[in-house]
Amino acid sequence: MHPLLIVGSGLAGYTLLREIRRRDADTPVTLITADDGVFYSKPTLSNALAAGKTAVELASAGAAKMAADLKATVLPHTRVTALDPRGQRLRTADAEFEYGKLVLALGADPYAHGLTGSGADQVLMVNDLAGYARFREAIAGKKRVVVLGGGLIGCEFANDLAAAGYVVAVVHLGAWPLERLLPMEAGKRLADSLAALGVQWHFARNARQVERTDIGLRLSLDNGETLFADVVLSAIGLKPRTQLAAAAGVPVNRGIQTDRFLETGAANVHALGDCAEVEGRVLPFVQPILVQARALAATLCDAPTPVAYPAMPVMVKTPAHPVAVLPPPPGSEGRWLVESRDTGVCALHVDAGGRLQGFALTGSETARRTALASEIAG
Repeated sequence: MHPLLIVGSGLAGYTLLREIRRRDADTPVTLITADDGVFYSKPTLSNALAAGKTAVELASAGAAKMAADLKATVLPHTRVTALDPRGQRLRTADAEFEYGKLVLALGADPYAHGLTGSGADQVLMVNDLAGYARFREAIAGKKRVVVLGGGLIGCEFANDLAAAGYVVAVVHLGAWPLERLLPMEAGKRLADSLAALGVQWHFARNARQVERTDIGLRLSLDNGETLFADVVLSAIGLKPRTQLAAAAGVPVNRGIQTDRFLETGAANVHALGDCAEVEGRVLPFVQPILVQARALAATLCDAPTPVAYPAMPVMVKTPAHPVAVLPPPPGSEGRWLVESRDTGVCALHVDAGGRLQGFALTGSETARRTALASEIAG
């Protein structure tokens, strides 16, 4: 019997394997990963600094322990080079693997920062544990950090760095942080709270060039302004890894396209997590990945189960001013009803009939997220 193959050892791949083992202890499963196969919680990378956590301390189990605990074969440092959906084979640099079912849990890559200049190769990105280790090494004994991007990850890193005593500046294309998720009032409240912590904002700006100097890095913005930093961190977003699937003729769009059963356009090939576009939606957050993994495990264990998302608020880890957001469904028509209080902002997105479609809460208003999510789910 050909084994089930999982490609990827992030939260999606390992959670799927764990869910499969809850249902089936015997089916052979091989997990292939290009990295070292260490299991860790990726969301902790953006708030581990103030907590004093090193990369080693964030790792909870190595590849050998994960293999033993989950009764699977885990192949670390093994990069898949090609997929043959018709022959149901995967190729690596050294071997070829046949599969009965294949799951692509490939994750996502950071967008290229696009900066020119002699310091461009020193711009850091944190997308995994190894990247976090390099980041920690780079900022050791340093003081000034510029963060490119004021989205979810950029805001979390800015809060974490400022709380740890670093001088932080954020360069962001939008007019306020998290502008794709939050209405203006909520975004500005977050910006003000981080500014009170010491974060310097450069809104509606883009970084163009970074040069090495005797005193660190000199960053040039599109308006001619110059910033100096010891370290530049790019946090401008992630792009689903679709190259392997696309090269094999598996349909991709923004992500690897799947139906509600997480099946791709190729027979016996599934996708989940940050690389997957499930019925037109890419949801690179923890809770959707957990929901997908449970449903796919059931499907792979002969109990076909479509993905059915509950109302899933996203918590932004910014202790200076917490944020909880549940975006309205894509294409929803409606408007934001915003109430600003001293302790936070409550923004409700309602349709023409006054029905709640989503919300954005900041500060102490985040305590309402469970009740509001229940209202939407009901």
